[in-house]
Amino acid sequence: DCKHPPTASSRLKQSRRRLPFPPRAVLASRGEANAVFDILAVLQSEDHEETQEAVRACSRLFGALLERGELFVGQLPSEDTVMAGSQGATRKYKVWMRHRYRSCCNRLQELLTHPSFEVKELAVSTLMKFVQLEGAHPLEKPKWDGYYLFPRQLFKAVVEGLLSPEDDCSLLLSRFQEYLEHDDIRYHTMQAATGVVGRVADRYPEVPLTFWNNAFTLLSAVGLPRQECSTSSFYVKHVELSRTWKVVHLKEHRKAFQLMWLGFLKHKLPLSLCKKVLVIMHDSILPHLAQPSLMIDFLTRAYDMGGAISLLALNGLFILIHQHNLEYPDFYRKLYGLLDPSVFHVKYRARFFHLADLFLSSSHLPAYLVAAFAKRLSRLALTAPPEALLMVLPFICNLLRRHPACRVLVHRPLGPELDADPYDPDEEDPAKSRALESSLWELQALQRHYHPDVSQAASVINQALSVPEVSIAPLLELTAFEVFERDLKKKGQESVPLEFIPAQGLLGRQDDLCAQHFTLS
Repeated sequence: DCKHPPTASSRLKQSRRRLPFPPRAVLASRGEANAVFDILAVLQSEDHEETQEAVRACSRLFGALLERGELFVGQLPSEDTVMAGSQGATRKYKVWMRHRYRSCCNRLQELLTHPSFEVKELAVSTLMKFVQLEGAHPLEKPKWDGYYLFPRQLFKAVVEGLLSPEDDCSLLLSRFQEYLEHDDIRYHTMQAATGVVGRVADRYPEVPLTFWNNAFTLLSAVGLPRQECSTSSFYVKHVELSRTWKVVHLKEHRKAFQLMWLGFLKHKLPLSLCKKVLVIMHDSILPHLAQPSLMIDFLTRAYDMGGAISLLALNGLFILIHQHNLEYPDFYRKLYGLLDPSVFHVKYRARFFHLADLFLSSSHLPAYLVAAFAKRLSRLALTAPPEALLMVLPFICNLLRRHPACRVLVHRPLGPELDADPYDPDEEDPAKSRALESSLWELQALQRHYHPDVSQAASVINQALSVPEVSIAPLLELTAFEVFERDLKKKGQESVPLEFIPAQGLLGRQDDLCAQHFTLS
């Protein structure tokens, strides 16, 4: 078989992808060192495939130079000064090549904002390879014997490139997350992110939303172990880990984690981002802080905002109150204020009622306070959807079970006849709402609800309440679709009477309209 020769266009395409000087030529002979300029020039190419090939070439070239120790070590002097001086050829070569290496790293950082994701991904992996090699073959001299060396400046440049104020880097950050499994990368990421957030916040009068989203994506990806591990996973390999290094201690990681989040949350964040932070606060942030009580300012500000933000802040406040002895004035007054018609329709309804159930579980709460919550919920139940009523009615009954003093709301044998409900629904202070003087007539009204399950749940107050509480956990996530599906699966009675007078034939009834005008013959 004969092969057709390549066309002119294919030869041009192949020649464009081929570097003018391959890295092995530079590594083989120092006389070819100037070819580095040609490789770096291709890094500026607008062709994506050419750029990727140049990045791979730089990775091979400078990776080998780092391993060989052919880059200058120490405070990098000016290139012109060294070249004009009388230093030896080897020193001049190492200084000159170190400057080329720095130019390469600067260009790779710029490529983190490249339009092509493949180029950005390759730039990140190459920079992280250089971080690993610089850590193993440091380009700075240790200050003393056993001093911990890590290429902080290079790594800061990587983190700064990932936290772009202009470009959405969520995909690139998801690629970077695999490096956070290593203890040293996680520790230095926290330190670098703290500095970048502070600098960007000072630089912009109004920080772009893109930056905040990138920062949150990175910060939320940082997770710490719950307890000290016997083995450490380091990205930069060391012959032996010294216990004098901060990076090997979980306590120092917790401090860096705390500084990172406090530095992030002290700024004015968009509401959408506040919600995201509050969603992960109780599970992914508070357990890892060195001093969780320092989050009180952020959580109280969020709790005072009202609406969904306040509902989400409850989780964090619950942990601080129950586990860290936080004293929060007027907490129940603000919790009472969160009860409005929208609470049955918000996305976080299940979480809110779960926490409200915990907060109202103490038997030491005053009767007037519990009565105010029961009355407010009963009033709101009049306009609530069935799926919410099936959860809130047992919730109210549980309050009455826990606090026998509140049972006068459903049974007051010697009480006066009321011409009007004394409860004031507009009063913000539960102590002044006069709920204990009222009754839960709303539950009696709901006994005539169109949905039979709701009617049955409201009828529980007609008998003496049982001592064990009813668990509301299975009902917290109940949806209208589930209620509808459950009703569809119910089997009705086999014989359902449709007439109270038995029919006698098609036209058997004398008073039937059809029998007056038609006869069967």
